[in-house]
Amino acid sequence: MRKSKLLAVPTLALSAMLMTAAPAMAHSDHGPQTDGAATSDSSQSWSFQTSLDPLNNSGTVGDVLIEGEGNQATVYMTVEGAAETFMDGPFPHAQHIHFGSQGICPPADADENGDGAVDTPEGGVFYGGIGTSLTIEGDTSPDSALAVERFPGGSSYTYERSLEIPDDVLASMVDGTGVVVVHGVDPTVLSEEAANAQSSLDESLPLAATLPAACGTLAGSQMEGMPEGGADTGVNGGTEGSGMAMAAGGGALALGAIGAGAYFMRRSPSES
Repeated sequence: MRKSKLLAVPTLALSAMLMTAAPAMAHSDHGPQTDGAATSDSSQSWSFQTSLDPLNNSGTVGDVLIEGEGNQATVYMTVEGAAETFMDGPFPHAQHIHFGSQGICPPADADENGDGAVDTPEGGVFYGGIGTSLTIEGDTSPDSALAVERFPGGSSYTYERSLEIPDDVLASMVDGTGVVVVHGVDPTVLSEEAANAQSSLDESLPLAATLPAACGTLAGSQMEGMPEGGADTGVNGGTEGSGMAMAAGGGALALGAIGAGAYFMRRSPSES
């Protein structure tokens, strides 16, 4: 299992961060919502991170940092080793924050139908439903879960976007059940049955397009405050752009877009 460690950042004790984040779920200057969900305090800052480990023999790995104040957040991601092409174009990688379940990534034996792959319904038992779609542009709700034209693509990419995190998703992140999942697996690494199957989520797509490829549970990163000097909302393909530089194979992944200077130190990837 890969581990990530955030270095060279302003630190805040994790316990204190969780103690201050929890009240933010409980009350707001704007009053309670009509659906009963709590509204987070617009002045409360928070931060979470995770490393993404491969699922379904994908070889996909990555790192995620999410920083916010109230419900407003900026998501920073780097992904590498992902499926590269699909129908002569970059392989689209749907990516989401999942919530509301066990808050863990599925084991290989979650494959109930015996096709050699853990599909999205099988994995969802572990990581929950979609709370936020990490699209490049436009809507970020669960309605955009399969908006493949609005997700990043290719074998490696960096992603940075400012968006709104719903109260229930933020609450799930605080209680340790928020999970980031990247989808899309190269069919050549799958069993013949799985490689030739259609997705149960959208029969116009192959199963490989919607299979979970990488997964990580979000945890408090002990970082205080929002980053400064980041790039505009959006995504860049490849290993350059958005002020981010990647060094593969156990090297340092530098998130230059973060004014505080954050560095993810990675160990060699292994299958979950």
